[in-house]
This record gives sequence, C-alpha cells and structure tokens, in this order.
Amino acid sequence: MKKINIIIALLLTVTFVMAQEKGSVLIKNGTVLTVTNGTLENTDVLIRDGKISKIGTGLSAPSGAKTIDANGMYVMPGIIDAHSHLALDAVNEATNPVTAEVWVGDALNPLDVGIYQALAGGVTSAHSMHGSANAIGGQCETVKFRYGEIDPDKMRMAGAPRTIKFALGENPTRVHGSGNGILPRTRMGVEHVIRSSFQQAKEYMQAMDKYNAGKGKKGFKGKAPAYDLRMETLADILRGDIIIHCHSYRADEIYMLMKVCEDFGIKRLVFQHVNEGFKVAPELAKWGAGASIFADWWAYKFEVYYSTAYNAAILTKNGVTTSINSDSGELIRHLYHEAAKSQRYGGLTDDEALSLITINPAKQLGIASRVGSLEEGKEGDVAIFKNHPLSIYGVPMMTIVDGIVRFDRENDADDMRIYPDPEEKIDVTHWQAEDHDRCMQNTEFLFHE
Repeated sequence: MKKINIIIALLLTVTFVMAQEKGSVLIKNGTVLTVTNGTLENTDVLIRDGKISKIGTGLSAPSGAKTIDANGMYVMPGIIDAHSHLALDAVNEATNPVTAEVWVGDALNPLDVGIYQALAGGVTSAHSMHGSANAIGGQCETVKFRYGEIDPDKMRMAGAPRTIKFALGENPTRVHGSGNGILPRTRMGVEHVIRSSFQQAKEYMQAMDKYNAGKGKKGFKGKAPAYDLRMETLADILRGDIIIHCHSYRADEIYMLMKVCEDFGIKRLVFQHVNEGFKVAPELAKWGAGASIFADWWAYKFEVYYSTAYNAAILTKNGVTTSINSDSGELIRHLYHEAAKSQRYGGLTDDEALSLITINPAKQLGIASRVGSLEEGKEGDVAIFKNHPLSIYGVPMMTIVDGIVRFDRENDADDMRIYPDPEEKIDVTHWQAEDHDRCMQNTEFLFHE
C-alpha cells in the first residue's frame, strides 16, 4: 500500500508540474545578489524552461527567450514569505481546538489581487497558512504567485512538503475557553490539548500499523481502526511527514512545545512570530527549530507586550534559522525593508539580511533545494530592483516566477484585477484597517455581544 501511495503522489506531482507554465528569459549585466554565493557584478542570469540554467558573463538568449537589460539594476532571488494568508477565501475553522483534518488548499483564491500587490514587492512564493484560533489548526499550502492563472491548482508549489498550523497563548484560549467555555482556557490547557492529541494519534498509528502488518498473514483476525482523517494527519506529524509551524510569542510556551515535541519524537518545528525568541535563542538553536518573526511589530495585545527589534539579529547570531514574515497583505509588499531593519538593529551583513526573506524561509518550508537563492539548477524565481533592495531607495521593477514575468512596473496596466467590477466601491481607509493580520479571520462570530 505504501508503494502505491508513493506512486500516486509522484504521478500527481508530475501532473501538476506538467500543467504549470514555464518561461525562458535572459537577464543581462545586472548586479547579481546570489545570497549563497556572494555578489556578482555585471553578470547575466539565464532562465530556461523555468529553471536557472546558467549564471555568467556574455551569455546569449536561446531562440524565443525574452531579454531584459538589467544594467544598473540589482537581481536577487524571489522573496519568500513564510507566514501569509494571501490567496485564501477562508483562514480559520474555529469550531474545535483541534482541526488537523482541514486544509487551506481547499480554499485557494487565485483571483486575490493581493497576489499581484505582493509580486510588486518582489515576492514570488508564500506559505498560505491556516489561522491561529486553534491549538492544532488546519494544514497550510505553499504557493507560488502565478498571478493571472485562474485555476487554483496552478497556485500550488507542487512537491513542497506538507505543513500545519499550531497556536499557543491567547488566541486558542480566547476562542475556545473564553468564547465557548471549553478546553483550553489556559496555557496549561493548550499543552494538554496538544499532548493528548499526539497520544491519541500515536495509539491510532500503532493500531493501524499493527493491522497493516498482520492483515496479509494466514489466520489473521484483526480489525482496522475506523479511518479518521484528523488522526491520519496527526500521525503524519509523528512520522515526520508534516512540518509544524506554530504561532507563539512567549519564551515559556516556546520552550514548552519543544519539550512536548521531544517527548513524541517530533523533529520538524518552526515557530511563527516568536517575539520572545531572543530569550531562548540558544535553546532554539540546539533543538534545531526555526523562527519566523516580525521585524519590529509588537505591543498590539498583552502577550505581545515584550519584544525587541534586535530579535532577528540575536536569533541569527545564535545559529537559529530565522526569517522575517508579513502575516499581512500590506507588509508583504515591502519585506525587503523589513529585512533591512536587521541591519539598523543588529548590524547583519547584506547576505544575512537578505537570507531572512529568501533562503531561510525556503529552509523553513523545506523548499531550499528549489528556491531561495540564485544558483544554477534552481527554479527561475527572480526579483529585479532599481537600487539595492536593502536601501530605503530600493524599488522592485520586475518579478519573475518560473521564468515568466508576472510583474513589470513599466509596462503593466494600471488595473491588474483579473475580473474587475467597474461598479465595485472600495473604502480605502476601511480596507487598510481590515487587512492588518488575518490570523483570526473567520472567528468574528465568537465575539459578538
């Protein structure tokens, strides 16, 4: 059965890959910021059939390939956001403290104009996440910003590892304890929900494994446990097939989840927000957990009262794989500025700062062999800037995904909505306020008087 599942998964992956459009483009004479191999002056980058085939000088464009003159420009890997809610119709399934059975991939919205706005900030990929209403939330989806496609399947980054959202602290206790009078009402309740869920999944997995091992043997009379998608998903976490991405702020609860994961043999863990990560940076590094943080955003609720703009630098210098995320349709448009703050507060080098929004989030999502740096053989996801991207004067000019130009500041139309409604009324002030942090979207009904 395992071999059959692997074959089916490979066939599905091949089908998705074959369905995705790829392009060829030659970027000439740019200052190439590879991130992993230094800065290359007056260098060409050739993308062929969606992949970087050559980085060098004096390269020629193959027949049919677009040529871009990047003289005076900076060429960098496409930016990756490890925490986003773009391209989603629904964010939270807030009806139970454990909803591992749901998947935001069932709610992708390729028409979201926010995708194009993110491309205008040089972003090519994002981790579209379930919200933080539940201790164990739903599964997430790693997407590529192929704006212009209307088939949700073409948004998926085929072959990217599966991920799931967990949440600690005030959000799950407010929704379920205060909102519905059920477990968890406190942080110890959150720990219990996670521990008991893992224990149930462990027993389910053992029963299923025992049945599968014995069912082919002569005289076997065992019975398979009832199929349970929630338990199947949690069992896949225990098997190491799903990466946990956990909403967290305080150092004590960050340390708690590392201990819980240790007890169940879980080794793939990334903390999101991590405002007090600087307090446990050596512990995070020793454990091997990642940290995806805000550059300088805190004090918007009580548990987020304490943090520092030096968080990224402290985590980085302690050896923690650190990224800077947006969790916002507005911040995602200038993640390069957010990364630059780590130079003002902590003095990171250019490569260290750019790693926060390129190769490091790629590592946290398990896609670093494909994207996150400019290397031959990697996918052709590139952002081209006027002025250095870490400069306050940096301006994204062109964004390329799989070798196809998806954003062109000079030539795109003023209105890039895919299906514009000429009668649509937009309250710009209201829209900006609502777009700030979608982690608790779809839970509003719980807090109405």
